[in-house]
Amino acid sequence: MSPIKVDIWSDVQCPWCYIGKRKFEAAVEQSGIPVEVEYHSFELSPDTPADYEGTPAEYLSQRKGLPMPQVEQMIDRVAGIARAVGLDYDYEHMHQTNTVKAHELLHYAKAHGRQLEMKEALLRAYFIDGGHVGRIDDLVAVAAEHGFDEVDVREALESNRHLADVKADVAQAAAYGINGVPFFVFDGQFGVSGAQETATFANVLEQVHNAKEPAA
Repeated sequence: MSPIKVDIWSDVQCPWCYIGKRKFEAAVEQSGIPVEVEYHSFELSPDTPADYEGTPAEYLSQRKGLPMPQVEQMIDRVAGIARAVGLDYDYEHMHQTNTVKAHELLHYAKAHGRQLEMKEALLRAYFIDGGHVGRIDDLVAVAAEHGFDEVDVREALESNRHLADVKADVAQAAAYGINGVPFFVFDGQFGVSGAQETATFANVLEQVHNAKEPAA
């Protein structure tokens, strides 16, 4: 059974991306269909400074022009959905930031064959552990915790070694018409937008698998 290639555009401070990751992973496990996953960069807020002083709630209120009570209701809702898939979001300790360096680190990890591990590490750092995913020092620390060479990681981030890769992902998203994440592309043909239910992902996997492996 040949694996289905799944390209996923997401951002490491997108709450629905982490939820969608869990639901997609559950669908893969349920279906038993092999997949080859590759993550691609998408910046939800490229104009945000790395050292943004406000909370995610304040950022959403300012950016979308929404009153804080409404934003807090939105956050409570997404936190509840996250808990349903085993994720304990800690909004009180999240650091809203610019994620371009985190995306560069993901490409660094990809070049070393460990992108999926780094993706999970950065999502967990941001949403659960109260980590900062916008500053080089913090990103180097995350990478070191997972056995990467600190000196090489720092040089890669300081020199923008993988910035062109990030920009290429963003350009490809624009070419595909992707304007929100998560966005899943199955075998370069079928696009699925959003953190769909596990059953929906499983159904797509079955359809793509059947198209690849027609019955004898």
